[in-house]
Amino acid sequence: MITLALGFLASVHAYIATRLVLQAGVVSPWRELLLGAIGLLGLTLLIQPISERNLRPPLARVIAWPASLWMGFAFLILIQLLASDALLWALGSSALAAADPGAQASTAGYRAALVVGVALLAGGAALRGGLQPPQLKRVEIRLARWPRALDGFRIAQISDVHIGPLLGRVFAAHLVERVNALDADLVAVTGDLVDGGVRQLRDEVAPLSGLVGRHGVFFVTGNHDHYSGAAAWAGRAGELGMCVLRNERVEIRDAGGVFDLVGVDDHRGDILGREGREDLDAALAGRDIARPAVLLAHDPSTFKRASGLGIDLQISGHTHGGQIWPFRWFVRLATPFVAGRYSLGSAELYVSRGTGFWGPPMRLFAPAEITEITLRPA
Repeated sequence: MITLALGFLASVHAYIATRLVLQAGVVSPWRELLLGAIGLLGLTLLIQPISERNLRPPLARVIAWPASLWMGFAFLILIQLLASDALLWALGSSALAAADPGAQASTAGYRAALVVGVALLAGGAALRGGLQPPQLKRVEIRLARWPRALDGFRIAQISDVHIGPLLGRVFAAHLVERVNALDADLVAVTGDLVDGGVRQLRDEVAPLSGLVGRHGVFFVTGNHDHYSGAAAWAGRAGELGMCVLRNERVEIRDAGGVFDLVGVDDHRGDILGREGREDLDAALAGRDIARPAVLLAHDPSTFKRASGLGIDLQISGHTHGGQIWPFRWFVRLATPFVAGRYSLGSAELYVSRGTGFWGPPMRLFAPAEITEITLRPA
């Protein structure tokens, strides 16, 4: 897997360098400077995951900022280059250019300038969107089996916070203030809380101890929590006052109504050979099926199975809503549940676009959100 990732990264940067520098006819010394810059920025993408798990945020940020910004701009450049290559091929321009070297150089130069210009404009807009505070999104969901005694029960959801080199304790404190202002009945943290180990980020997540929900604050692991050490982070979440549900459930009673709150580990939890993964059967074993059930699962793909096991509502994140358009269409290749509401039979799913960001500090047509979910009987 590592070999494939390295090969892909090298191929992408070679392609970008070829199209934007070599074929565009950039002359010395700019050609050598640009090729060196592309190579150096590519190297930061290799170093960044290592630094975020071994260096404390002040040092990790020195690598994380250029690496993350380049990741976003490189994606926008790559998409445009691939699209324009396909368009030129469809129009037969490649054959025309091969017959006329002058036309080839001119086309490549204009294309490179246009691609870089669009990437700067789109990247600037995405950067502005990524660094804005998350929106408050209010959602009302009616469930056929929801108790009338619990009409109006409110769940505040944050997901994919990604506390790490770029987002730290200031952002965590901001979320606490925003979420607590909702005065929700229950707070759900649906995974990918961090990017980095407990040793590096212990103090960065400390403000989250201030989160308050009338029935508690509940946390389930996401894939990035597993990459960062799920057992250690489950322990730290417990220290912060969260109830950690790792393939478990709890009973929530209020005003004469009752439902089961179920939480599972991310179903990719063991992808790197680490402990823990989704176990719906264990979480639901022995449950009174007459009760409604709300499932907290980081990955919305869990919904395909959960919808047939008596789950009334699943609350998820993971996808970031694509984060940078048009990446949402690549997300759809992995799951049909990208953002917002979905249903299968009588079961409902809500997928958050995420509260922070991963990788580039950018969001384009996929704003971050804090979600207030109000549950009502059908």
